[in-house]
Amino acid sequence: MTTTPSANPGSKVLLVYFSRPGENYWYGDRRNLDIGNTKVLAEMIAARIECDSYEIRATDPYPDAYNPTVERNSREQDDSARPAIAGDLPDVSGYGTVLLGSPVWGSRAPMIMSTFVDSVDLAGKEILPFVTYAVSGMSGIDEDYRAALTDSIVADGLPIRGETVADAGPDVESWIAANRLTRR
Repeated sequence: MTTTPSANPGSKVLLVYFSRPGENYWYGDRRNLDIGNTKVLAEMIAARIECDSYEIRATDPYPDAYNPTVERNSREQDDSARPAIAGDLPDVSGYGTVLLGSPVWGSRAPMIMSTFVDSVDLAGKEILPFVTYAVSGMSGIDEDYRAALTDSIVADGLPIRGETVADAGPDVESWIAANRLTRR
């Protein structure tokens, strides 16, 4: 993994993530998760660094069942939808670094991440993406953010396979060090 050293070392950090519990892919089968994989990863990161956290929640929550979620995601991607986010968005003006976390759905970040990116001013901020995935790795999500956030610095992302997220500590530690994030 290559990562650009932090452009804003020591700057205030906001960790933003979207995660979905319920029925998830599990080594070719399905498994029910009380806490979504991305939330597990986000909490792992937040426990290690100085940051504030914001969880993106959909106004219209995604189904608990896997197949209906896949179908909804396909429609949203085909329509370039911007699903509504429940509640107020965070004020990002005081942050120099924003960590953006999501699962990989259909080889992209869920469209609700585009809602967030389109709705807040991330110009001049360093963006550090992280994802959980089943088969696709980072899937070019960091490149998608670079294309959408031309006035931001988007570093290489941290991809963690969903099935192994509980064991991601060493990868998280390396990513934190490479990006010079302030430790707790």
